[in-house]
Amino acid sequence: MTGVLHRAWVAYRMRWKRRRLLFRAFRKRGELEQLHDRSGAIEPGAILCFSTVRNERVRLPFFLDHHRKLGVGHFLFVANNCDDGTTEYLADQPDVSLWQTKTSYKASRFGLDWLTWLQIRHGHGHWCLTLDADEIFIYPHWNTRPLRALTDHLDQTGKAGLGALMMDMYPKGPLADAVYTAGADPFEALAWFDAGPFFKQRQQPLDNLWVQGGVRRRVFFQDDPRRAPTLNKIPLMKWDRRFVYVNSTHSALPPRLNRLYDGPAATELSGVLLHTKFLDIVVERSREEKERGEHFANGALFTDYYDDLAANPTLWNSHSARYEGWQQLEAMGLMSRGDWT
Repeated sequence: MTGVLHRAWVAYRMRWKRRRLLFRAFRKRGELEQLHDRSGAIEPGAILCFSTVRNERVRLPFFLDHHRKLGVGHFLFVANNCDDGTTEYLADQPDVSLWQTKTSYKASRFGLDWLTWLQIRHGHGHWCLTLDADEIFIYPHWNTRPLRALTDHLDQTGKAGLGALMMDMYPKGPLADAVYTAGADPFEALAWFDAGPFFKQRQQPLDNLWVQGGVRRRVFFQDDPRRAPTLNKIPLMKWDRRFVYVNSTHSALPPRLNRLYDGPAATELSGVLLHTKFLDIVVERSREEKERGEHFANGALFTDYYDDLAANPTLWNSHSARYEGWQQLEAMGLMSRGDWT
């Protein structure tokens, strides 16, 4: 097959893959029970945030407060099998539309089918953040320039989205000692991170980036580093109902969207997702998630990972860096201002 024919064949396959995923989301819409649909209050041009959550009551006050301050105008949540007050808490938030489901997180492509349907219905034409509750989105100048200034710049420069590195934050001592109270700044407890090394490559046929490294690769996957978590994401997009995420927000279709981010040390404008996974609750939750088996396609391969987390490890070492702000991350090559000075 010639190069031209091969590229045409790949493009054809990717178009059909995208259509299949969109149709999947259409079929899965019946799994969602509407609790509070306040989407009628969404203003034209509002920045939206989409998220699937399970038992995140302790994280949600800071998550909502941070992203409201950035400029998110409305949040659209799917609560999946929550029993810790998450659903009730979200139901009381006037800028939240809420759906719930008792069906399988794994069988919904880890929540993507549900969110894709909501993005088709409500996200088209809006700048949209798609986040987990343990992800705090930051970008250059985030504490002095609102998210609207960032999206205006992306509009002006013809960019459809912004990529980000997911940075695992952790405490200095055992994980269970990182005691956290709802609403507090989690980075007072999780003040440390691994500044590198990070490893990246492009994968075909999606042309998506694959970044690995950081503390989880160092501590949990040193014997088999290719199983370490993927750390690149494209969390912010000017949504079009023809778009679809393929694997969390790590990759998307059409494939051109995957070129929005080239990983650490790249020069184009990028952000960071500060990852709050390693609060004290991770120790007990790891035991539970090991039994549920809902977070990995082949959960048996990650038994040791969950066991290691449940053993209450210390992730800090003498090479750990203390978080000081976005300028520090830019100086380390983990975030870039690009052409937004």
